[in-house]
Amino acid sequence: MDLSNNQRAEVLTKALPYIKRYTGKTVVIKYGGNAMINDTLKQQVMEDIVLLWLIGIKIVLVHGGGPEISDTMKKMGKETSFVDGLRVTDAETMDIVQMVLAGKVNKTLVNLLETNGGNAIGLSGMDGRMIESTFKKKDLGFVGEITKINPKPIEDLLEMNYIPVISTIGCDKDGNSYNINGDTAAAHIAGALGAECLIMMTDIDGILEDKDDPTTLIHEITVNEAEALYSKGIITSGMIPKVDCCVNAVKSGVKNVVILDGRIPHSILMELLTNEGAGTLFKEK
Repeated sequence: MDLSNNQRAEVLTKALPYIKRYTGKTVVIKYGGNAMINDTLKQQVMEDIVLLWLIGIKIVLVHGGGPEISDTMKKMGKETSFVDGLRVTDAETMDIVQMVLAGKVNKTLVNLLETNGGNAIGLSGMDGRMIESTFKKKDLGFVGEITKINPKPIEDLLEMNYIPVISTIGCDKDGNSYNINGDTAAAHIAGALGAECLIMMTDIDGILEDKDDPTTLIHEITVNEAEALYSKGIITSGMIPKVDCCVNAVKSGVKNVVILDGRIPHSILMELLTNEGAGTLFKEK
C-alpha cells in the first residue's frame, strides 16, 4: 500500500519515542532460521539492521548457519548426526563448521550489510578469544560449552561505529575450536555487553499457549512465569533450550529479551520501533 507524504511523516513521528529509547544502546540480534535461508527476507533483515545502526543503535549480529553446514557436509559426502538437537562434531566436521560459519556465511552477511550502507566487520568467537569454551560432552565431539566471554573485541568495534557480525565458534587454551549453539552464544554475549535488548529470531510466532493456535501468542512474560510453563507442558522439545537462553540472558542483566518470528518482514523494526512489538517479550518481573 502506497503512503502519502503526510502518512510517512506520521509513521516516523510515532517511532520517535522508541528511537530515543534505543539510540546509543546495544541490541544483540541472533539471526538464523528461515529469515537466513530466504533471500528476500535476508535482504530485508539486513536493511532493517542498517536502518537501526544509522539512527544510532549499536547492533551486534550473532549468526548461525546450520542448514549451510549440513548442505556443505552433504556435498562433501559426510553424514550429519544430531543428539538432543546438537550436531555431533568430530574433528573433520569442526573444520567444515569453521569454514562455513567463519568463512562463507559470516562474510556474506558482512557484504550484505556493507552493500546496504552499513559498516560491518566479521569476527568468530576465536578472534580475541572472545568465546572461550570447553567440551560440552565427550560423545558430542567438539561441541562447546561456554566458559568465558571476552566482550572487548565487540566493544572496540562498537566504539568505532561498526556492526560486529559474529560466528559462534569457540576456542580453548589448547588451541581446540568448538561448535557453539548460536542461541547460547547470543545470550552470553548480550549479558557480557550489558545489552539493552536481545532479539532471538526464530521460525515460530513466539511462545504459544496452544502450539497449534497462533492467536494464543503470549506477548509478555516474566522469568518466573516462563519457568512455570515448563511444568505445564507449554514449553517443550526444541523451544526448551531457546527459552532457557532467554531466561539466562534476563538473569544476566539484559533488560529485554524477545523471541520473534523472523519469517515476518521487518519484524525487528516492529519490535523495536512500535508499541505493539512482535513475538514474546521476556522481562525480569
